[in-house]
Parts: sequence; structure tokens; C-alpha cells
Amino acid sequence: MKTPNSIICLVLFLGLLIKSKPISSASLESGFYGSTCPLVEIIVRKVVTNAILQDLGVGAGLIRMHFHDCFVRGCDASILLDSTPGNPAEKDSVVNNPSLRQKAFELIDQAKAEIEAACPQTVSCADILAFAARDSTCSLGGISYAVPAGRRDGRVSLKDEPIQNLPGPSLNLSQLQGNFARKGLSVDDVVTLSGAHSVGRSHCSSFSTRLYLFNTTTSQDPSLDPNFANDLKTKCPSPTNNPNPTVPLDFSSPYRLDTNYYRNLQYSRGLLTSDQTLMSSPSTVGMVSNLARDGRVWGDKFASAMVRMGLIEVLTGNAGEIRKNCRVVN
Repeated sequence: MKTPNSIICLVLFLGLLIKSKPISSASLESGFYGSTCPLVEIIVRKVVTNAILQDLGVGAGLIRMHFHDCFVRGCDASILLDSTPGNPAEKDSVVNNPSLRQKAFELIDQAKAEIEAACPQTVSCADILAFAARDSTCSLGGISYAVPAGRRDGRVSLKDEPIQNLPGPSLNLSQLQGNFARKGLSVDDVVTLSGAHSVGRSHCSSFSTRLYLFNTTTSQDPSLDPNFANDLKTKCPSPTNNPNPTVPLDFSSPYRLDTNYYRNLQYSRGLLTSDQTLMSSPSTVGMVSNLARDGRVWGDKFASAMVRMGLIEVLTGNAGEIRKNCRVVN
């Protein structure tokens, strides 16, 4: 009988908690709230685990939300701020709404409320989101890691910035590398973090040009497996006459964070252009091949890459604030 991920995650989490030496990255540190709010990670893990038991899609949403937060103004929880009159916020950008799940925002609200009751104005929303993404990673893939904490929350969130910073679904490899490099991440991080697309869903509009009117000489992207393309067309009718439904990013194991994503790429079944482009260069083809072969190696690399991503342009010390409510500045 297979051990449930919730039990695996609990064992891994307890192991992380009893480590005697904190892990430091840049100006952040694991166990940062050990004396000021010792139950914070337990509270977040409980809220996340319970939510995922009800809806597996929430886990993918939290991982995606952390990524979308960190690539815009750094990991400062600006993605969580609501729009105000005269100031539309990131969450209402065309690339975030409706792609980010409302349930994921509500889960962060729930965790924040419980933490505020235990430790008023102590834990940042940015750290809560980083913890929640880690706990989702463990629940969906059995991958856990210590989260260096100590982030502060930003006070600015602008609707136009996500589209200027987030990597779009139609980017080629060179464009992806440039986008990640601007955030201090390597091509290895591009390939490793792309594995998060083994969970979650995509709107048909994000890849419909691969199925219809690809260019002036062919209607279909030649890098896409024809049988897979025909199946996708049954789920995503011509973009001129459909309500833009969603499909799994990984049809083989849509609710499991695993290396099937890389195997799909090897068979030309990457859903997005930004997925299949990882097979366009010999160097990244080798990376994909290595990760497709060994799930343990990918899990270790993914954990390390998530920690590195969580360090992007963080606010610490006296910068920013600790929001009382993740949706509004103090």
C-alpha cells in the first residue's frame, strides 16, 4: 500500500523542524519565526493540507501564485493586494485573472487570520505564501524543503507589471533564458522550474495558435505531436467560437507533481510553446533527458530552485511592512 503524501510530508516537515542548524540564504533564514511565532509553519501546513484534500487544484494554484509574485517586484506578496480606486493591482492583470485561482487567495486569507490570532503583526504575507507553496509542493509531489524566511511585504501592486515581467506561454528558449536571467536565475532553473507544469491547467487561448493558423505555411505547430494536437482540438475548438475552456498542463498525471512533464516533452507533447521549446537546444534536451529519468534528482533540484526563486528581490529589515491583512496595505 502506497504511503499518502500527507504522511510523507508530515515526516519530512518534522525532520526539517528538528534540524539544529538554521539554513541561511541571502538575508533570510529558516526557522526565522522560531521565537516570535513558533507555530506559523504548522498553521500554514494544516490550512494547505486541508484545502488540497478538498481540491487538488488549489496546490497548483499556490505554487503558481508564488512564482507570479516573485517575478513581479520580487517575493513581496504584491500579488495578494486588491485593486483600489485609481490603482488596479497585479491580481487583475490579464495574465493573472482568471489564471490564478480565487480559492488560493482565500486560503492565504485563512492562514493569515489564524496566524494573526496567534502572533499579531509578526509574520509577513510574503512568507506565508512561500510556506504555502512549499507545502503544496510536498502534498502534490512528496518534495519538501526548508524555507528561508524573514521577507517583508511590499506596499505597491500595479496591474501593468505582470505582463512586463512574467514569462509568457509563447516564449522561445532564448526569450525564456533572458526572462529568468533578469531575475538572477539560470537556464538550469528554467528547465527545473518548468516542471511545475506537471500540475495545474491552462486556458486554450494560451496555446491555440499551435493548433490553428500557426503561420502562413502550416496551420499546426510542427513541434507538436499530431495525435496530441488532434485530441487538443476536440477540447479547444477554433478560438473564434469557444468560451476559452481549460485543459490540464499534463494529461498523463494532472494532479501529481512529477517527471511525466519531461517525458511528455520527449514525445512532443508539451502543451505550451514555452514548454516544448526546452527540446530546441542540445543543452536543454540533455537536461530534460536527465530529469525524465530520475524523479529523485528532479525533486532535489526543484526544491533548491524554489528556494532560489524565493530570494528574488526580497524586502527585509525595515523595508516594506508586515501587513495585518494580505489584501490591503496597513
